[in-house]
Amino acid sequence: MARIRLESAGKRYPNGFAALESLSLDIRDKEFVVLLGPSGCGKSTTLNLVAGLEELTSGSLYFDDATMNAVPAHRRDVAMVFQSYALYPHKSVYENIAFGLRMRGHPAGEIEKRVRDAARRLEIEPLLERRPHQLSGGQRQRVALGRALVRQPAVFLMDEPLSNLDAALRIAMRAEIKQLHHTMQTTFVYVTHDQAEALTLADRIVVMRDGVIQQIGSPEAIYDRPRNTFVASFLGNPPINYLEGFLREKENQICFARGALSLILPRQYSERLRGQAGRPVKLGLRAEEVDEHSVPRAGETLHGRVSSVLPVGSDQYLGFEVEGSLLFFRVGRDLRHKEGEHVALSVNVNRAQIFDASTGESLLWDGSA
Repeated sequence: MARIRLESAGKRYPNGFAALESLSLDIRDKEFVVLLGPSGCGKSTTLNLVAGLEELTSGSLYFDDATMNAVPAHRRDVAMVFQSYALYPHKSVYENIAFGLRMRGHPAGEIEKRVRDAARRLEIEPLLERRPHQLSGGQRQRVALGRALVRQPAVFLMDEPLSNLDAALRIAMRAEIKQLHHTMQTTFVYVTHDQAEALTLADRIVVMRDGVIQQIGSPEAIYDRPRNTFVASFLGNPPINYLEGFLREKENQICFARGALSLILPRQYSERLRGQAGRPVKLGLRAEEVDEHSVPRAGETLHGRVSSVLPVGSDQYLGFEVEGSLLFFRVGRDLRHKEGEHVALSVNVNRAQIFDASTGESLLWDGSA
């Protein structure tokens, strides 16, 4: 097993582009860590540095207490699953899974045992004699997982392994990968831009942007206590809503104010926000933080106009115009509102987010896990 540490890791290419800037990250032994962010944020570069497919231009990489900077990829005891599967088209499923073991000189009996065991766990035993072109996308992904699984590595690396699968199969494969981690008790590092994968799989999520870590924490911490507007916006479907306004103190209460709107913020926010009356802020409200069944109460209500009603099966997305801004909320499919209707929606102010209007940094949370 392995603990992975990156200390002030940097990666700069000959053209001057810096993919990573002094990145420090500590991944605990047997932990499942997901690197999450948009394209070009440095998450795949980080994974490739751990794998040995890229070389650090500054900083250090450790597995446990051993420095890995100069250790070649084939000596790092890692197994990697790629987005493209990278299967040999002329080899059977059995031979694709066994190939790495044969190259490392494992005995035939051990290869047979490991391949059969991996195939059983991934439910691909009936497919062992087929070629990759005879398999579905999900079956090919299982073969790629099996090829890594038989290595029994200290570190399991995955680079967007589910992005080529359809939505239903991605959900099933998430469950399989989570069970695989539970069974193997091995360090997993997983790269994705899909927030649902990150929230489902991770022990901890590392949110990245432009080669810099924005926040590290449990899925719950990242979602409920985002450090800045970038983190808050990257998780949530529909994305979090923002209203620009300012803080106001009234009768020993802290309020968010914008035009005729005044929302009383919860008392647990008072310590952090006290004395900042007049400060320009952004109020963040996630799409699910309305309760269409509650009786609207003063200080906890949004008054506005319904601009759109978008059914999405089990729910509806409600486009809602408030004080000149368009917000989107997720409500139950039984709620009956019509476009153009003026309504009042009760909001859960206990889960509201407050960010500095200019920097986007949270005024409530420091990003600690």
